[in-house]
Amino acid sequence: MNIYQHFRPEEREFIDQVLHWKDFVDSSYTSKLTDFLDPREQHILKTIIGENGSIKYQLFGGSSEGERKRALIMPDYIIPDEKDFQITLFEIDYPIKFVSIEHPQVLGSLMSLGLKRGKFGDILMKDGRVQFFSSTEIGDYIKSNLESIGRASIRLKEVDLEEAITVDDLWMEQDITVSSLRLDTIISGIHHISRQKSQLFIQQGLVKVNWTSIENHSFECAVGDLLSVRGYGRVKILSIEGRTKKDKWRIVVGKQK
Repeated sequence: MNIYQHFRPEEREFIDQVLHWKDFVDSSYTSKLTDFLDPREQHILKTIIGENGSIKYQLFGGSSEGERKRALIMPDYIIPDEKDFQITLFEIDYPIKFVSIEHPQVLGSLMSLGLKRGKFGDILMKDGRVQFFSSTEIGDYIKSNLESIGRASIRLKEVDLEEAITVDDLWMEQDITVSSLRLDTIISGIHHISRQKSQLFIQQGLVKVNWTSIENHSFECAVGDLLSVRGYGRVKILSIEGRTKKDKWRIVVGKQK
């Protein structure tokens, strides 16, 4: 079976990586812990590892609700523990009365330390409180080097995973029917706008798929994709249910309120 035909050409490198991890676990009888994976990468990993072989996986991002998660790939006789995922939760201490901190600023400040996006997980924000999950192995480096976000001087405080902010996960499930899985068609179907308008948004760089700007309106969407259109919020493709009698696609999406 050609595993690559089920995925996009640009995902080939990640597929090879997952196959390599699987072989490593199979031949060495030891577990492999990955970086934080986005929902699409998690979907690819689940598909490749499968559910019934001698190798299994578990996903955890620091809280049960997390979007970005680390995967532990292991022989099927191992029973993992939360500690095996090596995740640290930081709370950002900043002068909340005088400045506000936005999600993109936190992300930008972490990236400016020279870190890959895979080294940290979800950024949680609620009522002025700001937290983020990181890989434990870079925790000391972040603590030593992250001193400001935006114009705010900050201090980092390590807190227990149980203290993670509960962010209201306001996703509304919705069934939609579309003529194809092209990006412009799906955006048009979800947001009830014309194809021309969705194509314009894509051309203007206002559309991201899995945090990457996509300017090709015939880009084919798939399960696990997270789509965001500036000004319209985010949508997850939860499942593709197949074709209707009229040969249209039925898909289930989660729409952020």
